[in-house]
Order: sequence, then C-alpha cells, then structure tokens
Amino acid sequence: MDDVIHQPDSAPKPSLLRRIIAFPLTLMILGFVLITAIGMGIGQAYELLGFDRNTPQKTMGAVLMAVAVVAGYKAFKRWVEREPDTEFPAQGAGLELAAGLLFGTLLFTAMTGIVALLGGFEVLGLRGAGQIWTMLAIAIVSGTIEETLFRGILLRQLEKLIGTAGALAVTSALFGLGHIVNPDATWFSSIAIALEAGILLGAAYLYTRRLWLAVGIHAAWNFTQGWVFSVPVSGGDAPLGLLITRRVGPNWLTGGDFGLEASVPALVMATGAGVVLLVLAHRRGHFIAPMWRR
Repeated sequence: MDDVIHQPDSAPKPSLLRRIIAFPLTLMILGFVLITAIGMGIGQAYELLGFDRNTPQKTMGAVLMAVAVVAGYKAFKRWVEREPDTEFPAQGAGLELAAGLLFGTLLFTAMTGIVALLGGFEVLGLRGAGQIWTMLAIAIVSGTIEETLFRGILLRQLEKLIGTAGALAVTSALFGLGHIVNPDATWFSSIAIALEAGILLGAAYLYTRRLWLAVGIHAAWNFTQGWVFSVPVSGGDAPLGLLITRRVGPNWLTGGDFGLEASVPALVMATGAGVVLLVLAHRRGHFIAPMWRR
C-alpha cells in the first residue's frame, strides 16, 4: 500500500473585516482614539472629584492615568492588533525609565547652563517646594500619553507603510504642529519642538524599540524645566518651582514666553542628542525600509 503524505492544512485566510482592522492606518486611528479617550475620561473623572491642583492627590491621579494608558495600550496590542506588547515590557522597565529620567534632567540642565553662560538666565533665589505636585502630574501625564500616542502608535504604524525615516519625519512634524495651538507659540517654537523633541524622543524609541526611555526623557524634560528652573513649559504660565529665576535677553536665547525649549541652545543640543541616538539605532538595525522597498 502506498504511503499517503498528508499536507498540513494551510492557515485560514483572515476575513475582510480583520484585514481592514489590521491595516496600519486603521490601527493608527483606532489606537489614537482609544488612548485619547482613556486620558480624557480619567481626566474628567479626576476633575469631578474636586482635588486642589497642587496636592499629592493631583500627582496620584496622574499616576493612575499613566497606569490606565499603559494597560489600555497593552489590551489594544493583545486584542486588536493581536500582537505581544513589546513597547511597555515589564522586564528592564525600571532601568530604562530611570535612564530616561536622568538623561532628560541632565540634558535640560546643561542647556539651561549654556543659556545662563550667554547671559539669558539668572537664578535669583531658592523658593522651595512650590508647585511640585502639579509639575509632577504634568510630567507624568505628558510623558506617558504623548509618547504612547506619537511614538507607540503613530510612528510605529506609519513606519510599516513609509519606513522609519519617513515615519520619524511625519511624526516629528505632527508633534511640532500639535504645539502651535499652545499659548505664546510661534512657528519657530513649533519647528524647534519638531526638531528637538520629535527627533530626540523618536530616536529614544527607535534605539530601544520600547517606550520607557522616551517616557522618562519626556517627563524629566518637562519637570526639570517647570519645577527646577521655574520656566514655562510649552507656553504655559511660569510655574512656582524650586528656584526663583529670570530670563533676560532676545527670544532666540531665552525662548520668549514659550519657554527655554524654544531657544536656539535647546534646538541645537536636543537635536544633536537625537541625531546621535538615531545613528546608534541605525547601527542596531532598528530602521525599517518603506513597504515598496521590502
């Protein structure tokens, strides 16, 4: 009797609906809406509780929002994308987050020091705790939500279509454009944000292919700028931070009312750091070619 060779059954073809959902642009829209809804929903619920702005409860609410965003992202990856979560893994999270916090703090401190050496920044005294709880909350929320949206969702999905370089360019431009509506924003401030923050934070994600480093850098940048040096964060009111400070001189040096992140020293230093991380990410083989070249 002749041996019968059984061929393994081929995997069933996904349904049309599943193929539509799995398309990168669809996932980008669905993920963006989900994370935004989580952030807005928790934010509204928190405001209804009536907590004062500068209290430990304010910071705790930010922590809970960050946890909810990460949990929502993980659920989206599992049940909508049907892929394992590799952007917010538990293993190595503490080390990468700490590295990002340290790097962001040192980078902004060094940039502020250069502005001071050029005569654009003065420390007048020591205030104390000031609005520490509010600034902690802002740092936690902005670092987690914005990195999840722009790097975890937009950049990651776009690079499946147009490659890493194209996705980085588009998300950086969108990140800068998103800040044009902030108080005291200018076209230069938006360009600065696109180049210094868009490239730096995008490169931090590409270097590790995880989000912890980028979240840490983003949060530390905002906290150091707002609380340590009492400088407006992306056009907001100058917070009551640790130090009593004054910015003097032309806008190109001080960033004007938008904050030091709109200054030329910040643009040069942060963009330079981002380019270095991009080179390292490319050496690690973390760049993806556009879909028409794959």
